[in-house]
Amino acid sequence: MVALEICVEDPAGAEAAVAGGADRIELCAALALGGLTPSVPLLDAVLRVAHPAGVAVHAMVRPRAGSFDYDSATIDLALAEGEALLAAGCDGLVFGACADGVLDQRALVRWVGRFRGRTGGRGPVELTLHRAIDLVRDLPAAVEQAIGLGFDRILSSGGAPSAPEGAGTLRAMVDRAAGRCRIAAGAGVRAGNVGALLHASGVDEVHASASVTEPVDPALLAFGFAAGPGRRTARTEVAALRAAAKP
Repeated sequence: MVALEICVEDPAGAEAAVAGGADRIELCAALALGGLTPSVPLLDAVLRVAHPAGVAVHAMVRPRAGSFDYDSATIDLALAEGEALLAAGCDGLVFGACADGVLDQRALVRWVGRFRGRTGGRGPVELTLHRAIDLVRDLPAAVEQAIGLGFDRILSSGGAPSAPEGAGTLRAMVDRAAGRCRIAAGAGVRAGNVGALLHASGVDEVHASASVTEPVDPALLAFGFAAGPGRRTARTEVAALRAAAKP
C-alpha cells in the first residue's frame, strides 16, 4: 500500500483528508507560501480530528518564508517551535535547511540532535527532511547525508518544479536510500498522474494538497490580505488520489 500524506492548513482540511482516506496529515500554516510553522492551538484542533481516526499528524517547522538558509537565531526559534509542537502531541516534525546548493549540516545536526529519539503523540517522533533538499545540487548525495544525520523520511520533487517532472531523480534517490530512509514524492501530485509517477520513481509515499481552487474577494487581493486564488482541501480529491495511488 502506498502511503498518502495530505498537507492541510486548517481543521476543515484535516476533516477532508481523513474522510478521503489519507494515511497521514502534514499540518502547515500559510500553504500559499509553501508552508510555515502552525500554531499550537491549530495543531490541537487538527489532532482532535485526526487521532481518533488513527491518522498521524506531522507538523511543519519553518519560522519564516523565503530561503532555507537560517542564522543561529532562526534555528533557535525553529527548535523552540519544534519543542512546542512536540509537547502538544504531534507525531512527527518536518524541517529542512540548505545554503549554497548543499544541505546545511550545522543546522540539521542541531535539529536531529534535539529531536531524534523523542516521543511524539503516538510513539517515537518521525523526522522528515522537507523540500529544501530540492535546492541542492546533488540530490542522491544529499540522501546519503540525510540518512547519516538520522532522518526517517525525505520529501522531494526530485529537484524539479513537480514530482512527475523529477521522477527520474526520485528513482535515483530511492536507489541511493536502499530502504534506509523513506522517500516521499511531493509537488504537483494528482490522481491523474500518481500512477505513472509511482511506476517511474519507485517511491512508496506521496504527498499532495488534494485541493481545489476557490474564488477570492477582490478587495482582499487589493489590500494585500490574500496573494491569489484560494485553495481548499477536497475530500473528493483525496479519495481520488487514494484510489489511484497503487504500487
